[in-house]
Amino acid sequence: MTAENAYMITQIVDNGKIIQLTLVENVSTEPITQKQMIMENVSKTLDDDTKEHVMPLLTAILQAQPTVKIKSYQQTQITIAMPTSRYDSMGRPRVGDIMELDLRRV
Repeated sequence: MTAENAYMITQIVDNGKIIQLTLVENVSTEPITQKQMIMENVSKTLDDDTKEHVMPLLTAILQAQPTVKIKSYQQTQITIAMPTSRYDSMGRPRVGDIMELDLRRV
């Protein structure tokens, strides 16, 4: 199984001999609100006739609720420690740079 993904560097820790890189998947997600999730789930479960009566009421109820945005995707995080010489040979990437990792079961 091969999974080749792009990861963005979010943190670099340098203690002189060892460099530690923290990377997260470079996936752009748009936050979704709890209101949207509730409306979509109720809409999926009701038949058209019931939905016609319930949705306006549900919309009115949810208008009074605070908007809470949640992420719709849990990103993978990877931490890699390497010697400084290896880090230098990679071109000394910085926070925000995109790295491509080839993860493969051998």
